[in-house]
This record gives sequence, structure tokens and C-alpha cells, in this order.
Amino acid sequence: MAAALWTHRGQKTAGVVGTVTRSKWSHAAVKSQYDALVIGGGHNGLVAAAYLQKGGLKTAVLERRHVLGGAAVSEEIFPGFRFSRCSYLLSLLRPHIYTDLELKKHGLKVYKRNPHAFTPILEEGVGVIPPRSLTLGSDLATNQMEIGKFSQKDAKVYPAFVAHLEKLADAVHPLLDAPPVDIHGVTTGSLRRRLSAAKTFMPLVRCGMTLGRNIPDFYKIVTAPIMKILTQWLESEPLIATLATDGVIGAMISPGNPGSGYVLLHHVMGEMEKEKGAWGYVEGGMGGVSQAIANAARSYGADIFTEKDVGQILVGSDGAAKGVALKDGTEIQSKVVLSNATPYVTFMNLTPKSALSPEFIKAVDQIDYTSPVTKINVAVDKLPNFLASPTPDDKPGPHHQCSIHLNCESVEVLEAAYKDATNERPSSRPMIEMTIPSVLDPTLAPPGCHVVSLFTQFTPYLIEGQNWTDQDREAYADTVFDWVDQYAPGFKKSVVGRDILAPPDLERIFGLTGGNIFHGSMSLDQLYLARPLPFLSDYRSPVRGLYLCGSGCHPGGGVMGSPGWNAALTAIADLKHR
Repeated sequence: MAAALWTHRGQKTAGVVGTVTRSKWSHAAVKSQYDALVIGGGHNGLVAAAYLQKGGLKTAVLERRHVLGGAAVSEEIFPGFRFSRCSYLLSLLRPHIYTDLELKKHGLKVYKRNPHAFTPILEEGVGVIPPRSLTLGSDLATNQMEIGKFSQKDAKVYPAFVAHLEKLADAVHPLLDAPPVDIHGVTTGSLRRRLSAAKTFMPLVRCGMTLGRNIPDFYKIVTAPIMKILTQWLESEPLIATLATDGVIGAMISPGNPGSGYVLLHHVMGEMEKEKGAWGYVEGGMGGVSQAIANAARSYGADIFTEKDVGQILVGSDGAAKGVALKDGTEIQSKVVLSNATPYVTFMNLTPKSALSPEFIKAVDQIDYTSPVTKINVAVDKLPNFLASPTPDDKPGPHHQCSIHLNCESVEVLEAAYKDATNERPSSRPMIEMTIPSVLDPTLAPPGCHVVSLFTQFTPYLIEGQNWTDQDREAYADTVFDWVDQYAPGFKKSVVGRDILAPPDLERIFGLTGGNIFHGSMSLDQLYLARPLPFLSDYRSPVRGLYLCGSGCHPGGGVMGSPGWNAALTAIADLKHR
């Protein structure tokens, strides 16, 4: 009943209501000198800090906000309700980082989901038979039975399709844990340097050897629209549309756009506890990942600070990074600086323009940060009850732990949603990915209540050229809730609070340029050797001693840790050769 006291307040508030748990890293004094400084306490910045400190460099992390985690953060937006406010699922975290940093020992606990995908169909039931739905999990035989409700052909071919995707995803793994090929090193300098740089081809060689005869298939999935891949294998609309959502998630593209195939591959290359493709909920929210990494870094001796807002990267007369200046005027010296901010924020906002060439500034300004995402965090006093899979007495069914795909019955619906956003309007029938982590994690909400994440697409950064207003946020959230209510009647009445984060809000709160959750679009021109730019793919910047360590560099977005790992090792290697 306590939650019902602020039903009206939550429904009318687009921003944060209630309290936020503050980080415990805020009280130590900042030293005036470090070996390494990390700008931003997102998960990649924390991974970088852990490895820098393990490598013998006295390291400090400087986080702008009052809480650690960047986009992988937990916040108590409404009293008693704790949300993964931005990112919301874990799978892509690299296994060697999980093991090296002993994250389980440092507090990371993950609830694996099985089943993992539920797509209810918006249709009339027949008599006492509810509307149809598609549920997918880790058991192939059960998946085949589910798919068989829509297509026996698809049911038969599905295991081969999954095996095909897994083989392609396995081939990518060597590329994730190393910088891209050092083209400049191979083509210039001394023979010794060229031979050393030639070693950077090894991950690419391992990738090719794993693919073998599947190299043409890999090229196809990386370059083709996801629809071309899916329709080659499958025929049933609910299955195709459900899989297609992973090809467009977080990206301002439709299933018919080239490059959507790679986005799908990016989202199936994860694993959890050695189970390929598994995704899970972090206990206490996604901030649990960041806190575990921070615990590891701190155990090695790293200093971690919140509410330390960096205003400028200091560059010496020799053109090298010398530390940072906080917005309060405090200067902190260091041998190297690693930025977990986006490339745009790093070079356009923090680095003195005099240290960068006009050509470089122009190139950074042209990086694509387009985002289709509006995230809505919802506190409810009752579990959603779906017409396609009703559950009695407010008790969760297996489908409640899934990613619940709404408005995903057909690709035509997804294409229409995308078209709305390309015309600078929020989708009138948005693609919705709903998750209810409190079904598995009881620490997130009061008894009988739940936290609901609505990851929605497609919404533009500007609405017909104008900034989002509170009225725009409320109207869009009402549209989303109206659609959810069609699948689960009574959902709107159960809402006791909502936090609406349109693309400009994701940018303002989390520093995600353009609201892009990947720190830059995962398009073909911004991957591998070209991420974020062709001459900026090795984590080094034009300013000696300044490195990128966030998702804006290779291998890209998701709670993976690889950019932080790769950047830290690059910085350590460079310091050894100074």
C-alpha cells in the first residue's frame, strides 16, 4: 500500500522521484599526482583502472555523477524500487575479465534466465484458448515445439540456424580481446617495428581459421540486412520479427538496412557461466557489475571517486597529456589519461582545441551518434498479466523472466516504427522490449511490487526539429503504456512511478552523446579498424598519453569490458617504452 501513496506523483513526473543510493567511494582525498587517471567510472573505465593498477600504475578514477557505473548503474528512483536505470542485462562481459578480476568474490551475482524471450501475439483468443505466443529458451527441443506452432519448417531448421550463428559468433571472439590490426605500424618505421606490428594480425588469422569455409557467410552477415539472413532460413513472421529485434536494438536502423546483421551477431556473441548466448539479471541491478569491478580495482590499490567532474584534460608544452583539471579548479597530474567518455565528449569538450588539428576535429564531429532509444523505468504494484499467457494470483510464470517483445508480431510493424522516427516523430506503435528483473531478484522492489524496464524504439533526438518537452515525454510514455495494456490489461493502473529517458536525457544524465547507448553507432563504417575513426582505432589519440577506453572504441558497445582491457594494456605497453 505504501507505493499507492505516490501513484499520481510518479505518473506525472518525467524525472527522478525519491532517493538515489550514493556511492561509497566519495570520501577519500584526491592526491595531486597519479601515474594514471581514468575519466569516468563506467564499467570500461573501472576495468581499465583495475588492470592499470594491477600493472603497477597508481590509478584514480574520476566519476562526474554521485554514483558509479556510467550506463551500468543501479538507482533507487522511487522509494523501495531499485532500477537498472540505463543498461539492464548482462551477457557480453568477457569471461577472462570476470575470472581475472574475481568478480564473483567481489560481489557479482547474476540470475540466469531460462526461457529468455517471450513474444505475445496481439490477436483474439479462440474460446478458452488464449492468443498465441512464442517463447524461446536454452532447450532446443522446447524451442522447436514453440516454433512449430507457427511453422513446422522453421522448427526443423532452427537448430541448424542457431549452430550457424554460434559458429560465426565464436569466430569474432579473438578480435574482441585485442586491438585492431596496426596498419600504420606494419607499413611504416623500422623492420623491428613492422615485425612487432605484424603480430596484431594474429587475432584476425585466428578468426579466419575458425571461420574456414564460412568466411563468405561471415562477410554476408556483417554487411547484409538482417532480413536477408533471416528469410534465407526462416518463414514465420513472429520468429523472424523476434530475432530481427536483436538486429536493430539500440540502432537507428530497420531490419531492412545493411549492417543490421552485424548488430544481431554482436548480441549473440555473449555467454554466461559458459552457456553461449545466455543473458541474465545482475542482483541489485546493473550497478552490481560496476561495483564488483570497482571493488576489484580498489582491492589492488586504485582510488575511486564520485562527484569529481573533469573540466579539461591538461596538455603540456610538449603536446603530451599531463593530467586533468576538475571543474572546481583542482588540478591532478598524471603520466597518462584514459577517457571513458565518448570520443565526442573527450575531444570536443575536454581536450584543448589547440592540441588537435582542424582535420581531426572535423572528423570527430562527423562520428554518428544517432540513437532511437527511449528507456522508461516503471514501478508497478502488480505483476503484468499477459492475455497470451495468463497467470493466476499475481504469480510469475516462466515468461515473466524473459525479454518480452511487444509490437513484434511482424517485421512490417518494426519497419513502420522506424519510419516514424526517420520523419522526426516518436513511433506511434513502438518496438518495446520489456524486462521484469524483480521476478528473479527480490532485492529490487517491495513485496508484491515489481520494477519494469521498457526499452523502446524508435524515437528521434529532436521531434520535428524541436527539443523534447515534458509533455512530449509524457505523451510518448502514454503511447507505450497504451500498447502494453493491450497485451497485459491493467498494466497502466498498476503503475506507481515512471522515469522517462528520451535520447537527450540519456545524453544529459549519462554523457551518452546523442543518447547512443554504444558510444557511437555500430555501423559498418564505425567498426573494428574504423572505430571510432580509421586513424583512432588503437585507443591512442593525437595527444600523446591520452587514450580512449570506452565503448566508442573497438570492439564497441554492451557491458563487455574489452575496450577498458585493451586500452589499459596499450597504455601500460607505451609507458614501458618511454
